[in-house]
Formats: sequence, structure tokens, C-alpha cells
Amino acid sequence: MASLLLMGSTVVNGQATALVIATGQATCFSAIVTTEPKSRPNQFDAGLKHISWLLIRMMLVLVPFVFVINGVTKGDWQQSFFFAIAVAVGLTPEMLPMIVNSNLAKGSVVLSQQQVIVKQLKAIQNLGAMSVLCTDKTGTLTEDHIKLMYYADILGERDVQVLRLAYLNAKGQSGWQNLLDEAIIHYYEQDQTNDDFPYQKLGEIPFNFERRRLTVWLKNHAGNQLVPKGAFEEVLATCSQVRLADQIEPLTEVQKQNLVAVHDRLAQQGMRMLAVAYQDELAETASIDRVGNQGLIFAGFLDPPKQSAISAIQQLQAHQVAVKILTGDSALTTQQVAQKVGIQNLAVTTGEMLETLTDAQVSELLTEQALFARLAPLQKARLIRLLQAQGEVVGFMGDGINDTTALKQADVGISVDNAADLTKDASDVILLEKDLNVLEHGVLEGRRVFINMYKYIRITLASNLGNVLSVLVASICLPFLPMLSLQILVQNLLYDVAQLWLPWDRVAEDQLRQPTQWATKGLLKSAFILGPLSSMVDILTFAILWF
Repeated sequence: MASLLLMGSTVVNGQATALVIATGQATCFSAIVTTEPKSRPNQFDAGLKHISWLLIRMMLVLVPFVFVINGVTKGDWQQSFFFAIAVAVGLTPEMLPMIVNSNLAKGSVVLSQQQVIVKQLKAIQNLGAMSVLCTDKTGTLTEDHIKLMYYADILGERDVQVLRLAYLNAKGQSGWQNLLDEAIIHYYEQDQTNDDFPYQKLGEIPFNFERRRLTVWLKNHAGNQLVPKGAFEEVLATCSQVRLADQIEPLTEVQKQNLVAVHDRLAQQGMRMLAVAYQDELAETASIDRVGNQGLIFAGFLDPPKQSAISAIQQLQAHQVAVKILTGDSALTTQQVAQKVGIQNLAVTTGEMLETLTDAQVSELLTEQALFARLAPLQKARLIRLLQAQGEVVGFMGDGINDTTALKQADVGISVDNAADLTKDASDVILLEKDLNVLEHGVLEGRRVFINMYKYIRITLASNLGNVLSVLVASICLPFLPMLSLQILVQNLLYDVAQLWLPWDRVAEDQLRQPTQWATKGLLKSAFILGPLSSMVDILTFAILWF
């Protein structure tokens, strides 16, 4: 197995030529998928199952009792048997699947008219139950129209050399070019008349979430040059020298502090910052990941927040949905965007800090903070898992490949139409418009669907309990059967037909103000109040028939 590249593996870095020996169901990946456990049931599924089994147990216990009582008191065992079967049919919530699916289908149609595609129907009820929305920053809260705004040396002064080095890295890589790379290439080439790239690539280390930088090693007629580009802290850690006015000097602690100050100043202006370094004339036998780079310089990008993000977050918060940002960007940039979209608590925790904390400590942070920056994909999934352990119903919204793990962990995964294909595959809901206000419509429609389903369950539970009490009293006290078996079945049919209109029932505004929660105790309480009241009316009717 050590020499096999398994389907479903994530390539962290490197290149290889492989021979395909199995595909589809013949792969190890397929065997794992077919045997993996089912997804954990959500709160609504668990409550629905609990109530269904409660009604079934009630039927299995009481129907034999009704059969025996009627057989003993009436003497007609055949008629008592048919009567007991009719009671069993009346107690069974046979319309429950139809009511649930009708509500979900109706909700799906309404959301599709608002440019929201629901891939899994159960995601609608999860939207209504969602109490926390975790979201990535780039492409979800921001426009995702990135423009290169700034390129500066270590003193913060514009430097064309920065642009050239950033272009060499972006153009020279062999992997997927992200939006930052495209912004660099577009900015550099818009004034260039020659589209040739006169460089030969000697080596490359692709970006990953551990190194957080991409390194290319290029060669032309003038020599070779190593150019790493990536997150500021990671690139800084590889540098031992600095370029000042075309002079190369050792990188001192004072200069590092100055570099941090320049970076923070630009980040506080809302810039997404990348650091670029270089190393000239590297020996061909050297390890390109262990050299001492020089000339640390900056490239700044502007990705403004979406206009709809502010109102969408305000609306979600007004409906008791907490919003938290989980992003891989720097802490300062995250704070800047969060402030612009209206998030009040700007305290931020980074991925490096999370690595030193236990689950209990992180859970405490989650109750207090809304911003988490410089996160790796697995750290996003960890935060969502800990929120779920607190009893929260968690949604996650993201558009990048690195968001896939978090989307699968969340109770409801939300993506956008221009997201990566893998990301959309992992999502439950896809937004076709960039307007985030459709999120509020999705949440409210999910709550309407849940409440109308809840109405049916509440009515059915109370009605069935009342019917059971009525039948028990009638079986014991009356010398005749108060209803024929056929009458019970007709009554049950008419009752079920009447419930088919529930998906279109109106929902009071005050019921939409907070996440819909499954309250089994509330159901039982209303059943034990309304059930006996219904039974009293039945018993009064039986008494009138008797006398």
C-alpha cells in the first residue's frame, strides 16, 4: 500500500507520473464510502423519530387492551378484533412522511424562486434551526474582485521590483492560479507588450496550509532566482537578509519590528498582504526550502466587503443567529473586514493560538469571540464540531476548496454559484446570487417549514391521545361500540386530508424571531392538556348516544 496513490487522497506538494490500476467501485476509496457510517441525525430527525416511536408504542400497548376489553364486555370477538385494528390504524401517524415531504418540497420551491438551490431537502429545516452561522471571509463577505493596490519595499515605499518578483512567482507556478495570482499577472501584463515568459523553471514547492507559501525556482540568461511568496509570518521566518536601497544587509530584530509595523499598518487599511522574498544564484544542489532568503517586500490587495453583507448580518443577528468569521487571512485584515460589515466583538484568535488550547478552552472562546483568523481547514472543522457539542445548530458558508472539510462538518453547508466544484459538491445549499440577504429568506423559510410540520405533530399527538382515552373509556363503560370500524377509518381519512393544507398555513411573525427548536416536553405537555379535553367531548357524545 505504501507505493499506491489512493483515490480521494490530497496531494500536499510535489509532482509524479502515475499508472491507473483501478477506477470507480474497484478502488479502496469506493469501499470506504460504501461502508462509512451514515451522517449523524439532526435535532429534527431525532425528535421526529422519538414522537413516531411514542405513537407506535402507544398503539402496540393499547390496541391489545382494547381488543380484550371489548371481547370480554361485548362477547363478539370478531367485531372486537376489527374494531381494534381500526383503532390501530387511527393511532398510526401514516400521513407524517407526506406532511414532512410536502413541507420540505414547498420550501424548496419558494427558495428556488429566491435564487437559492437546496441540494438536500432536510437542509431546509436545518436552516430554520441554525443558531450559529460560521463564514469564510473571502468571496462570501467580500466581493471576491481582488485588485492589486500596493507594492512596497520594507520601508513601505512603492517598488517596481516587488511587482516583478510577485509576477515571477505567480506566472511561474505550475498549479492552479488563485485570485491573488490573477490580480498580480493582470496588473503586471496590462502595460507589457511582450507576453513571453523567458524563464525556465528549475523547481517548485506548491502552497500548502503548513508552509503557507509557494516557492518557484526560475532560470534565464542572466542566472537563476528563487522566489517564495506567501503569508507574511512564514516568509519572514525564511529570511536572513534584507534589501535596503539596492544594498543587502543582515536582517536584524529592529528591522523585523519595522517590517511588522509596515505590515500591520497596511493590514489595518483593509489590505490582504502577501510577502515576497528572493535568493539569487542558488546552487543547483541546494534544498530550495532551506535557503536564507533576502529582500522581504510586500504586495497589498484590496477585496472590499459586499454591500449586502452588512444588512444580511444585521438581519441574521436580529433573528437570533450568531455570526462568526473563520478565515485563513491575517488577524488584522479579518478585524478590518469584520468592523466594516458590522460585527461588534473584534477580539480575534489565530490558528497558532488554537494549537496550544484544549477543546474545553476553545469552547469557552467560542462563547465569547466571533473572529478566528489564520486557520487551517481542519481547524475550521474543529471549531464547528465544538460548537455542535455545545448544542448549537451550525451553518458554514464558504467558497474555496479549503472550506470543504468545514462544509461537511456543519449541519448545513452553504456555498455560492462561483465556488469551486468540490466545494459545491460538499454543500447542502447553493446561493445563485451574490446578495447575502437571501440567507435571511432561507432561514425564515426553514423556520416556516419546521413550524408547519411541528403543527401537524402537535395536533396528531393530542388528537391520538384523546382518541385513545375515549376508546378506553367507551370499551369499559359502554355496553355497545360507540363507532363502527368503518366509521373510525373514514374519520381518520377525513382528518388526514384536512392536514394536507398545513404546508401552506401562515406562521405568526413572533414564531420566526428565533431558531426553531424541537421541544418534546412542550409537545407532551400540550398533548396531555388538549388530549383529555378532546376525550371529554367524545365521552359526552357517547353518553348522549347511550341515554
